[in-house]
Amino acid sequence: MSGPFQAVVLAGDRGPDDPVARRAGVPCKALVPMAGRPMLLRVLDALAGSGAVAGVTLVGPRQAQLDACPELAQRIAAGELAWLPPQASPSLSAMAALERLPVERPVLLTTADHALLQSAWVDAFCAAALGSGKDAVVGLAAHARVQAAFPQSRRTALRFRDGAYCGCNLFAFLTPAGRRAPAFWRHIEQQRKKPHRLAAALGMGTLLAYLGGWLTLEGGLERLSRRVGARLGAVLLDDPRAAVDVDSVADCELVERLLASDG
Repeated sequence: MSGPFQAVVLAGDRGPDDPVARRAGVPCKALVPMAGRPMLLRVLDALAGSGAVAGVTLVGPRQAQLDACPELAQRIAAGELAWLPPQASPSLSAMAALERLPVERPVLLTTADHALLQSAWVDAFCAAALGSGKDAVVGLAAHARVQAAFPQSRRTALRFRDGAYCGCNLFAFLTPAGRRAPAFWRHIEQQRKKPHRLAAALGMGTLLAYLGGWLTLEGGLERLSRRVGARLGAVLLDDPRAAVDVDSVADCELVERLLASDG
């Protein structure tokens, strides 16, 4: 790995109470095997094969859970990747990792449940992010393409006037200003169950425009950029599989089928 990006993988979750982990009989979702290989190792393999990534910081699983995956424990002990304990929320885990990484290096963030992640997607996303001129970038896929590819799968969509999009669990923080995004993310997490405070955090006009279907993707990013204090952008990924992560037992079954067909 010799590229410009430092990668961060978030691998904290709900532990054995997660239905996906419980079904597989493993201590946390990140270690659930997909086609015989823990999904977290599949993510790490994809990052290792990317020409864009120079090193990896893993946030989670908890120390006591590492023994359940000897290969992962060996990689950490050998210094192949840095490990940090997971924090109380994804945004706090992201912030903990960013604090330990040089501010002059761009950072790619993804998640341990992105079991289909491919090195080519990482390379394409990172190249487009670097060329965007933005401070922070999110990876998206067109919802219509995702639904056409996986009509039985329920994927969350962000709906704008000019189209609907699914998240791809790929984020790039390209400048020091871009690293403000996880702090804003934390603020939103804290307010998500308080509608009036959430509206204040996002801006009432922005929230109403989105709910009313008037907001374009670019317009939404511009408004959010002003709130965060950083230039935010989006990169569209062509492959609809990039929008598939493992949030449910049904997702497990879909990913297993896709990996079997690839093999």
